[in-house]
Amino acid sequence: MEIERISVEVVYAKPDKQLVIPLEVESGATLKSAIEQSGILQRFPEIDLETVKVGLFGKAASMDAPLTPGDRIEIYRSLIADPKEARKKRAAEGKQMTKGGGSSPGSGTDAESEEAEESSGKSP
Repeated sequence: MEIERISVEVVYAKPDKQLVIPLEVESGATLKSAIEQSGILQRFPEIDLETVKVGLFGKAASMDAPLTPGDRIEIYRSLIADPKEARKKRAAEGKQMTKGGGSSPGSGTDAESEEAEESSGKSP
């Protein structure tokens, strides 16, 4: 009896290098077994199968998920910065820039508006 094999891809990307490994695995193979068979762990020793996040076609998946023909197994790198924290920091910096720094153009007080009009030659 012949064992059925399916074709899949294992994908990993770094900022300066992307790798796509076409691979044939036994029908019923899991994400983890395909990653191990691909040889990618030897090329990128920083990949830790115990902690790394993986997915199929951009959707998170578990290591024991069964594969189907044509699956694209993606190995995700950890984020350098938490996106939520980065947004909070940018928002806080934006608020600091406007705190006590005066008002934005067109929203000055009446006295400031009158001074601006007088200096420009306009009269009220």
